[in-house]
Amino acid sequence: MPRTLQEVVFVDGVRTPFGKAGDKGLYAQTRADDLVISCIRELLRRNPNLPKDRVEEVAVAATTQIGDQGLTLGRLAALLSGLPNTTPGYSVDRMCAGAMTAVTNVASSIAFGAYDVAIAGGVEHMGRHPMGEGVDPNPRIVSEKLVDPSALVMGSTAENLHDRFPQLTKARCDAYAVRSQDKLAAAYANGKIQPDLVPMATRHAEKGWGLATVDEPPRPGTTIEDLGALKTPFRAHGNVTAGNAAGLNDGATACILASEKSAHELGLPVKMRLVSYAFVGVEPEVMGIGPVPAAEKALAQAGLGIEDIGLFELNEAFAVQVLAFLDHFGIADDDPRVNEYGGAIATGHPLASSGVRLMTQLAAQFEEHPEVRYGLTAMCIGIGMGGCVIWENPLHADYVADDGKQA
Repeated sequence: MPRTLQEVVFVDGVRTPFGKAGDKGLYAQTRADDLVISCIRELLRRNPNLPKDRVEEVAVAATTQIGDQGLTLGRLAALLSGLPNTTPGYSVDRMCAGAMTAVTNVASSIAFGAYDVAIAGGVEHMGRHPMGEGVDPNPRIVSEKLVDPSALVMGSTAENLHDRFPQLTKARCDAYAVRSQDKLAAAYANGKIQPDLVPMATRHAEKGWGLATVDEPPRPGTTIEDLGALKTPFRAHGNVTAGNAAGLNDGATACILASEKSAHELGLPVKMRLVSYAFVGVEPEVMGIGPVPAAEKALAQAGLGIEDIGLFELNEAFAVQVLAFLDHFGIADDDPRVNEYGGAIATGHPLASSGVRLMTQLAAQFEEHPEVRYGLTAMCIGIGMGGCVIWENPLHADYVADDGKQA
């Protein structure tokens, strides 16, 4: 029978403060699943108009699905968050784009009409579960020369990107990284980050109990000189350092997605509307270029051009991959439309959780910029992929809601 697709909207999104991975980090002795459970509980608290039995799916991403990030995490998180046992759930893995994929998966199901309201998110506790823990890559992928060995080391792929685009110098990357730190510090000072952070109780055998209320990774006041003194661990005399790349981090995110009609029916906020999305494959050796063809595909599907995008939230796994994106589209390194609140170089990048952080920040920026109609979230993805999701601002004068009413 013929079907009419439903419009899908982003209702609300939250995240934990991000911590540094390791024995001394905020969450060294906090369970990974408790991080995402706290996010889901906070979403339900913030949106009392949403009956728990109206949440029809929970999709939670993790890159290393082992230990307290394993065992069909979406379902367990749903049960432990207080959702009824009739709410199903599942786990997602697309490395760094796990949460982004969780969002597009459930959004597709909502658009199809399989359900009306869902929760999507991601978690990564890189202190407990380093990337690659317990995995056994098939040796044929290297022995049969399907990929260069560098493709399996993310920092090496960033060095490869420098080789391919020599205009993307270390000086440009360091300058970009300093701006990311400065923008995040300004966003904190202006109260832009705090509204969507979920305070997390922490415990440590030596440090005792604590409360995490701000991100741990940022280094406000970082200078070009500071970054110039750092080692290049992936290549002697290379370009990629701990200062112009995201660190190893712990954290979680979650968001509510709904059909636009259901959001209106339940009195839920509509912060963004999904326009299009795309995932693509690229050469694994230069996985950082992935957001470029992903954005081109998503823009083509939407009938838009890059000039139609008024705000960009680009994941900063490495400064060089953001600059590769900006160069390709003719966007200046310091364009104010890009990562207005800073990015992962400052905030941190707990792998599978980061996609929803991008979306939550874009939603906040839409509220501040009703003159902007379209925004874009994009990220590079390990093993040679890229992802992009384009959103529409419901506050824009040309926005037409699913009920035919204009903004």
